[in-house]
Amino acid sequence: MRPLPFVWPYWLLFWTACIWAFSPEYRIVRKAQKLATRFDSPDAGSFRVIVFGMWAATAIAFPLAWVPFLRLPAAWQPVVFVIGIATLVAGSLLRRHCWRLLGACFTGDVRAEPDQPIVTTGPYAMVRHPSYSAGILMNAGIGVALGSWGSITVLVLASLAVYSYRIAVEERALLAALGEPYREFMRTRRRLIPYIY
Repeated sequence: MRPLPFVWPYWLLFWTACIWAFSPEYRIVRKAQKLATRFDSPDAGSFRVIVFGMWAATAIAFPLAWVPFLRLPAAWQPVVFVIGIATLVAGSLLRRHCWRLLGACFTGDVRAEPDQPIVTTGPYAMVRHPSYSAGILMNAGIGVALGSWGSITVLVLASLAVYSYRIAVEERALLAALGEPYREFMRTRRRLIPYIY
């Protein structure tokens, strides 16, 4: 059985959702490419880690979806596919909400200014990096829609790895720029999952 993202009419929904979810990401990537490659950038290569790490994970996850022993049971596929698309869309909506809350402070590379406000409303009231939580959800949604334990595992682990590196770089830059107010923000919130991590 082929993975549903490659079967009509499922493929139309899958690829439409992917294009809708990731089109804003491509605009951010294009803007960040120029600044993240500067030697004096506080980004510390985290932009490249995210881009290349997720491209590599995707290049592995899609072929894994065709491996029969890694696939979820055939009877579950339609329901799992819908859950995957819903997770992808929910992650993208959360990420877009984070962009709106941060405004000009949301960038594809790591930047921090001393006069930068610390956003503490919306999802930022619960976690420090909800846009990264959303990115992990988006990638997990793709893996779930592919209907493969292997694809889910690769995409989630790669997302956690690249975003963990970005979080370390970003928090170091924000602490250097904002000092004690950001340290207090960190103390009162988990990184990615409310009350857990």
